[in-house]
Amino acid sequence: MESRNPVFSRSEGFSRRGYAGFRDAPPATEQQLEQMYTAPSATGVQTGRMTIDDVVVKTGLMFAVLLPLAVVNYYVGSPLLTFGGAIVGFVLSLVIIFKQSTNAALILTYAAMEGLFVGGMSAFYENRWDGIVPQAVLGTLCVFGVALFAYRSGRVRVTPKFQRIALIAMGGYLVFSLVNLGVMLFSDAGGTFGLRQGPFGIAMGLVAVTLAAVFLIMDFDFAEQGVKNGLPERYSWVAAFGLVVTLVWLYLEMLRLIAILRGD
Repeated sequence: MESRNPVFSRSEGFSRRGYAGFRDAPPATEQQLEQMYTAPSATGVQTGRMTIDDVVVKTGLMFAVLLPLAVVNYYVGSPLLTFGGAIVGFVLSLVIIFKQSTNAALILTYAAMEGLFVGGMSAFYENRWDGIVPQAVLGTLCVFGVALFAYRSGRVRVTPKFQRIALIAMGGYLVFSLVNLGVMLFSDAGGTFGLRQGPFGIAMGLVAVTLAAVFLIMDFDFAEQGVKNGLPERYSWVAAFGLVVTLVWLYLEMLRLIAILRGD
């Protein structure tokens, strides 16, 4: 029976004739069959499917937009650009996440807004703790390298249990972050980092960095599963978006942890 779904019934790709119209094609000759058998397997590029290279390229494009704008606002130090970038970037991230958008322009605009935010925050920390930005960049790269090694070597596997624990831990951290934000905004005793001061602040910083590393591993797995499942190439933008979000979070947590360690 033919599909009655109005979308599928209008698409050649979902009809019984098949996308390539195999029913109407003449039978292949013995020579053609031999050539088909000996031909090399089609690559992801040839089939229009997502590859790891696609994810790497898209991630590079996002940083090619993010980093120059971060440098600009690092030297400008505009609160308007910093907090404007944070708010717009947050809204765009929600749109991308909930719609699972693969729109390149939308994702690159998010990268631009994050660049403004990251640059402004980097300037704030650097003005108070000289040399902290290079330290945070180095720390971020080290954590990224360790997470990639742990995943690629098979020492850490992303199982359903692993994902549940990570999400529960993230939920707890988000609740704490909201409470801490309230302390910073409405309490004179909050200081620069609210409750995250002294040994407790260092402990929470280490928890945050560890959580970011865990989510990096989950991002690697997301990209690899997308390749295995044969997702269309455009979904490499979603994988790249996830990586950039986690890396920006990791960098900001690294800045805060180093600042706490260095003190006032």
